[in-house]
Amino acid sequence: MKMKMINVIKSRAVMALLLCFALPPTFADDMATPDEAKAMTEKALAAIGSMGKDKAFAAFADANGDYQEKDLYVFCMDLEGLMLSHAVKPELVGKNLLEFNKYGDLLFQNMIKVAKTDKEGWVDYKWPYPGTEEIKQKTSYVKTSPAGDFYCGVGAYK
Repeated sequence: MKMKMINVIKSRAVMALLLCFALPPTFADDMATPDEAKAMTEKALAAIGSMGKDKAFAAFADANGDYQEKDLYVFCMDLEGLMLSHAVKPELVGKNLLEFNKYGDLLFQNMIKVAKTDKEGWVDYKWPYPGTEEIKQKTSYVKTSPAGDFYCGVGAYK
C-alpha cells in the first residue's frame, strides 16, 4: 500500500512538471510595454505620412498586419472627439467619445489636450485589463497627424 502511494505521488509530480513546461506562456507574457506602444504610435504616424490616412487606417485594422502586436492596436480620433479608426472595435468609428468617462477618467479629452498643445505625449487612465473585469492603469502615447487635424495613439498597461 505504501509503495503504491509513493508511485501515485511520483506520477502526479511528473505530470505537474510536464504541464509546467508544456503549457503556453501566460497572458501576461503577451502584454506590451509602454515603449512598444510609443514605437507603434510612431510607426502608425509614419504610415499615415507615406500611404495616406485611408490606406493606413485599413492597415491598422488588419489583424494579420503590422499594427496589431501582443495587446497593442492603433486608434485615431479627430480633435473634437470623433473616433476615426479603431483596430479592434470598429463599431466605435464615427462615434463621438469626447465625454466618455466610464472608468473615472475623461481620457479622450486628455488625449485631445495633449494632441493640441504638445503634439505628442503620454496620457494615463484606467481601463479594463484583457480577460478580466479588473480596472488597471493604462497609458497611451498619442501623436498628432502630419496635417494636425487628428491624432493616433497606442496604449499599454503599466
